[in-house]
Amino acid sequence: MFRFTTGDRSELYSAILHAFGEANERLETALGIDEVRDRLRSVGWFDALSDEDLHAALKQLGDWGLLDNVQNHAENYRTAAEYERRNLQYSLTKLGEAAFAGVQHAMTTLASSGALQTAVLDAIADRLGELNELLRDTAAADRRIFSSLQELEGHLEALRNNTKQFNGELQRLLRAEGVDLTTFHEVKSATVAYLQEFCDQLEQRCHAIASGITEVEEQGVAELHRRALRGAELPPGAGDERRTEWLGHRATRWQGLRIWFHPEDDSAPRAEQLLSVARQAIVTLLQVLERIDDSRKRSSSVASDFRELARWFTRAPDEADLHRMFAAAFGLGSARHAQLIHEDPEVIAPSTPWAEAPAVGVSATLRTGGRKESFARTGRVRDVAELKRQRAERARAERAQLEAAWQRLATDGRARLSDFAELDHTVFQRLLELLGRALAAGRDESGARRASTPDGRAEIELRDPDNRGETTLRTPHGMFTGPDFAVDIRIVGRDLEEPAREAS
Repeated sequence: MFRFTTGDRSELYSAILHAFGEANERLETALGIDEVRDRLRSVGWFDALSDEDLHAALKQLGDWGLLDNVQNHAENYRTAAEYERRNLQYSLTKLGEAAFAGVQHAMTTLASSGALQTAVLDAIADRLGELNELLRDTAAADRRIFSSLQELEGHLEALRNNTKQFNGELQRLLRAEGVDLTTFHEVKSATVAYLQEFCDQLEQRCHAIASGITEVEEQGVAELHRRALRGAELPPGAGDERRTEWLGHRATRWQGLRIWFHPEDDSAPRAEQLLSVARQAIVTLLQVLERIDDSRKRSSSVASDFRELARWFTRAPDEADLHRMFAAAFGLGSARHAQLIHEDPEVIAPSTPWAEAPAVGVSATLRTGGRKESFARTGRVRDVAELKRQRAERARAERAQLEAAWQRLATDGRARLSDFAELDHTVFQRLLELLGRALAAGRDESGARRASTPDGRAEIELRDPDNRGETTLRTPHGMFTGPDFAVDIRIVGRDLEEPAREAS
């Protein structure tokens, strides 16, 4: 299919296919030799080209199955020469269209750069919400479902392609060497900021998309695809095989969406893998930037100093010079301990040889820092009784506050969020924590969501509101508006009113 891209005449072949591709965009399916020559000028081919060379190139493309030639019987010809020149017309075959599209895609990929776009994630969540509403509405037009599904698949494909390209560029950036340090530092600093901005709120966006997938599947993915097929309005010639293929393609795209955000098995969503790659890249880039900053602060690195010292050792004249160089480099030959005296110098006679004199202790600080140890008065032990009392009092107050919050939230059966009406800010924070854990959990067979606090102190059972109404809770810091969920909050575990232990 791509043999036209190699050889001495590859540029001419590519220009001819480009000319036919441009004609297709103008809905011109067949070109004569004069029209091909005009199109070649419009795509940037200005070299001299005889009719024989152009005929040979068109014939070669036809032999490769990229062009097809037909006779134009609708034209009126005045002379035989005009008939020979204008009778034959050329058009792209299916294989030629695919070859031209492949070259265009390759050039676009080379010229493009990947990106991590949070707007695409928001668009995917919006399209899922729109599909969910359209499926609930039996009077909704199938064309709208088809267009929304096409937009959803387009956003997913853009996310996949941009992510793959950006990850490849990111890995090449991490391996980049031998470039200008200033430019390198600026690019990597900007990349770290870009990654940090993308990672912010990524988990919340992925959770919203996963919830949207679940809601659409509750309405029925098969029904979604059937209505989208009716809205696609395939041509009358499309048989059952073509429709089955279309539905299979939609099912594959939906499965790809689940793999990215809500897989059926216990494997991690690919979006979480993307988050891990981004966070690891941030750590690696920060480490590289730190090494660059350290290298700028020092005129030479420790490794280069040792390599230079090794070269000096190899050029030393004899072994005595090696010892002197070693002593000068590492300071192991200094005599800083010569000033030390014995703890009781009177027990040593002045005439005692040094080899027979008792050893003098050399402290570690003198060997490493060049200073003798100095001993001062031991510091006074601080009285921590008051600190322990304050910590114990604070612990008792916090436990009492927590116990009061749990007792305020206990429902003793199923209740509505609207029953709470007005809450203290601390109690409201505990309620939000329970609601967040319940909404993050999956539904059981009865359709309820169940969750508990990490310490097992409180358990919640949450059910969706029947009428999907909303309620407003008031706190001293403002108002909270949300669905009027049905909740059952139970307080379990040991009694928190027992005296708090003394804080150490």
